[in-house]
Amino acid sequence: MEPFSIPLETIYLYGLIISGVITVLYVLFADVFHFHGAGDGFDFLNPVLIFAFMTILSASGYLFERLSSIHYLLILGISAAIAFIVVTLLNVFVLIPLSSAEESLVYKESDLRGRVGTVITTIPVDGFGEVMIDSTSGRIAKPASSFDGDLIESGTKVLIVQIENGVLQVTVHHQLESFL
Repeated sequence: MEPFSIPLETIYLYGLIISGVITVLYVLFADVFHFHGAGDGFDFLNPVLIFAFMTILSASGYLFERLSSIHYLLILGISAAIAFIVVTLLNVFVLIPLSSAEESLVYKESDLRGRVGTVITTIPVDGFGEVMIDSTSGRIAKPASSFDGDLIESGTKVLIVQIENGVLQVTVHHQLESFL
């Protein structure tokens, strides 16, 4: 069938090129121009999903038109089913996990003040060692010196008192005991 005297194969190809370009541009520039989806509760209306659906529909339609002799309505139905399945998988396994991930793994040194870490390299008297700080996003190893000027052995839990020039000033962490 040739609507508007243009072969369906050509329509699918144009649809593939246009929707593919729009998808790539949206993914690259959505955050720059603050384009966001339809809002809360309508995740299936996310523009990435709509553009991906159109791209996959056009691509599979083009391939079926080019490589098979199936009726054009059946090709449209099969292409729509394939696009729906792929877009559903994209949403469930890529977009939802990305949206619930931490926005940033960046930390400020001032955020470390008051945290508890473990000495991994012994801190000598008036010298430097290394402290490992565990967090939900991973581990941070930072150079450290003793705030009190004392020797702190490897494996000791320490409290970060302050940060000077990227070096943690730490003291031995004494945990309060529970009397319950």
